[in-house]
Amino acid sequence: MAKGAESFRYFILGLLAQQEMSGYDIKRFLESLGWLVGNPSFGSIYPALHALLEDGLVTVEVVSRPDKPPRKIYAITKAGEQALQDWVAEPATIGSSRKAFVMQMILVGDFSQTGVIAHLQQRRETVVANHLALEQTIQGMGDRASLGQQLALEYGLTTAGAELTWLDSTLAQMSSDPGSDRLGTAT
Repeated sequence: MAKGAESFRYFILGLLAQQEMSGYDIKRFLESLGWLVGNPSFGSIYPALHALLEDGLVTVEVVSRPDKPPRKIYAITKAGEQALQDWVAEPATIGSSRKAFVMQMILVGDFSQTGVIAHLQQRRETVVANHLALEQTIQGMGDRASLGQQLALEYGLTTAGAELTWLDSTLAQMSSDPGSDRLGTAT
């Protein structure tokens, strides 16, 4: 299974750990986070739910409704809770995407502050490595880069720089206030 598909599958499992949902409920929720985690179609949500069901990580209850089609409500199982815990606890790898990082961060509510800090530090390592790789690519291309390539690489450097600024600020704030589970929000 592709890493992105696996992350998405576990993200759905995490949503079901928070509350029972139908495929439509999941789709609606994901639409509200579209910019951060993408906006998957029903064509990716239902196969993920079906795979989770086949693996015994979720159950489904068909709820009859008057004058409407029945509704399938999915709920996480004990095995699903364990699988989710294992996935969320996995360290981020250097190649992990921003999307996978955001999905894990949305689900780390039960982590200790130390666990969240560890995830943020691992993400920082990933972003530093990506930033360095972009700088090396830019140096290697020199004047041969097309305008589109230059703009894309500059965008990547700027995005990585902004993420590093946020990570450093968040890590400093969390480290200076070890008892807090809330951060000041950006305005």
